[in-house]
Amino acid sequence: MVTGGQAIRGTRVGSGPVGEAERGVDAEGVDVDYHCHNRHTTTIRFSVEAGGEVPETWDCVRCGLPAGEDADNPPEPPSITPYKTHLDYVKERRDDAQGETLLEEALQKLREQRGTA
Repeated sequence: MVTGGQAIRGTRVGSGPVGEAERGVDAEGVDVDYHCHNRHTTTIRFSVEAGGEVPETWDCVRCGLPAGEDADNPPEPPSITPYKTHLDYVKERRDDAQGETLLEEALQKLREQRGTA
């Protein structure tokens, strides 16, 4: 609608009446609250018509930890293993005595290459 060269505010081309008749009726659902270890609460709505099972855990939308339905006993956070260096992996395969032997062999080769053996 144009009045005096300007559109009437709050309307757009193709907009129609707003109401339940236009949008349809909301499907039946059940709200489930999930609680994480950091005491965050996430509410998820599941459709009753879909007939699926409600999952026991859900990832918290704020911190990403697993969340469960029991607020007093939320799931424990997963244990995070620290980053292992190359040396850590080598130490898993060999003991100190083997490491000393390999080091001595490598040093001997270097000395021979340099002519200082």
